Amino acid sequence: MSSRDLTFGMIFLLQTTVGVLGNFSLLFWYIFLYFTECKSRSTNLIVLHLTVANCMVILAKGIPQTMAALGWKDFPNDFGCKFLFYVHRVGRGVSIGSTCLLSIFQAITISPRNSRWGKLKVKASKYIGFFLFLCWILHMLVNTSFSMFLTSNWSKKNVTNKKDYGYCSSVRHGKASDSLYALLLAFPDVVSLGLMLWFSSSIVYILQRHKQRVQHIHMNSVSPRCSPETRATQTILVLESTFVCFYTCSVIFQVFVSVMYHPSPWLMNLAALTAGCFPTVSPFVLITHDSSVSRLCFAWIRKTISPHLIRNT
Repeated sequence: MSSRDLTFGMIFLLQTTVGVLGNFSLLFWYIFLYFTECKSRSTNLIVLHLTVANCMVILAKGIPQTMAALGWKDFPNDFGCKFLFYVHRVGRGVSIGSTCLLSIFQAITISPRNSRWGKLKVKASKYIGFFLFLCWILHMLVNTSFSMFLTSNWSKKNVTNKKDYGYCSSVRHGKASDSLYALLLAFPDVVSLGLMLWFSSSIVYILQRHKQRVQHIHMNSVSPRCSPETRATQTILVLESTFVCFYTCSVIFQVFVSVMYHPSPWLMNLAALTAGCFPTVSPFVLITHDSSVSRLCFAWIRKTISPHLIRNT
């Protein structure tokens, strides 16, 4: 095993471990909120689905990528390759769609009541579950045929014209067919990204106008407190900025991988690494900006660490 493979293997292992711990911690917390009598925000259901999608991306991409980089042979087989790629693609799509839904719903929530978006406040919360279900179904259908053309790199099938993805390969069907299918797969993501940027711009505009009004009201106040809606909106804006940053880097590497006939292992590993950055980082963005989750985490840390400190002293 080369030092390059060992380095990338350790990086993938660290990214997968951190991402799994962060997402599963957040997942259990939102499941607890959802099934208890505690009053939860309408966006909690969207964040719950976002966290599930992030777990799918990390587990389906991080584990096989780590094993392949560390030299694990004969993994996965053809069925495992198709299944892992399908789960990763669906999770990635739902992650993008859920982030887009967060920006749309938050823009509607903070809109003035006399605006056209403000009139949808009551109806929007009722249709969150429907749009999340539609998002899952759409990405499950779109990515079904993609996995059919995949084979394991350890398969004994003799395929000459293939494209290598590290631990799996896909059969090439010509530049025109591959480009058309790539556009089909990218279309939902491009639509979601466009809607996200549009509604995020609307959120920034609404917050700016609200800030100007508050400055007139609290002219003599030293430090006026932010409302819960404002704090939630700021959290979503930070999350979306993180998403756009990592997604842009991921797309750049994916374009190079798609254009090159035989991409180098360095490029393949960097493309896989950037694809897992947002699912790994996003739970910690939500934890640090959500006061209820932060209090729970700090209480758990004190409860876990304090007995050890007392015992050592």
